[in-house]
Amino acid sequence: MNVLVTGANGQLGNEMRIVSRGSSDRYIFTDVEELDITSFEAISKCVKENDIKIIVNCAGYTNVEKAEDDEKTAELLNAQAVEYLARACKDNDATLIHISTDYVFGGNEGNTPRTEDEPVNPTGAYGRTKLHGEQAIEKVGCKHVIIRTAWLYSEFGNNFVKTMRKLTAERDKLNVVFDQIGTPTYALDLAKVIMRIIDEIKTPNSSLLTPNCIYHFSNEGVISWYDFAKEICELSGNTCDIQPCHSDEFPSKVKRPSYSVLDKTKIKNKLNITIPHWKESLKKCIENL
Repeated sequence: MNVLVTGANGQLGNEMRIVSRGSSDRYIFTDVEELDITSFEAISKCVKENDIKIIVNCAGYTNVEKAEDDEKTAELLNAQAVEYLARACKDNDATLIHISTDYVFGGNEGNTPRTEDEPVNPTGAYGRTKLHGEQAIEKVGCKHVIIRTAWLYSEFGNNFVKTMRKLTAERDKLNVVFDQIGTPTYALDLAKVIMRIIDEIKTPNSSLLTPNCIYHFSNEGVISWYDFAKEICELSGNTCDIQPCHSDEFPSKVKRPSYSVLDKTKIKNKLNITIPHWKESLKKCIENL
């Protein structure tokens, strides 16, 4: 089976390169240089010429702050391009695996883990455009799986883990917010789950492709960014004094989710998997770094 991975030079795309090694399927990895996903003609041509049966969309506009100033570009990459991918899948009887975000719940209150059927309520451009991408897929009606994730990090690209490793090595003291609660996601763990999903999709009459094909995935556990930074510092062997602070001490154009723990019950039951705890996965990532 031929599998197309978009956004292959990003965090998740690079992890997909690693976990797909040795697969009997043929993986085609593309980024903006190889495939312009804002062009339906380019996507359709690629899918047809390569007989693509599954698209894993790891591409997107992920700079939350910049999205507030450039929502047009964020909408193009997070929604319009997703519609094009969905249309190409529909036209060629392929399946789209699309990565979405906890930011679709940005304005929700309460401290109960977010389930897939909880009403969405994005508060910023990033969350709005990612939600529009989800809605575009549903409207097109192609075979699909949407995975919402949160606090993604890896050995690749720019992320909180790599930033904290650098800052805690350079500074004696650092303030990190403690009033935003969630769960980190090691991109390698997410990539492994995507590989499991691909195997399931290849199974005739897979129950994974139900009408409600949205799933949540992150690592296990519940922490604040402060807790996360403390653990990163310790595992990195740094001695920086990290202190908790409030979000309003860091003025931002974006109202970030104060509680965005994702309920993973649905995907755990569907795939019969055990999800690693965030501490276990963080340790592996830092060892790899």
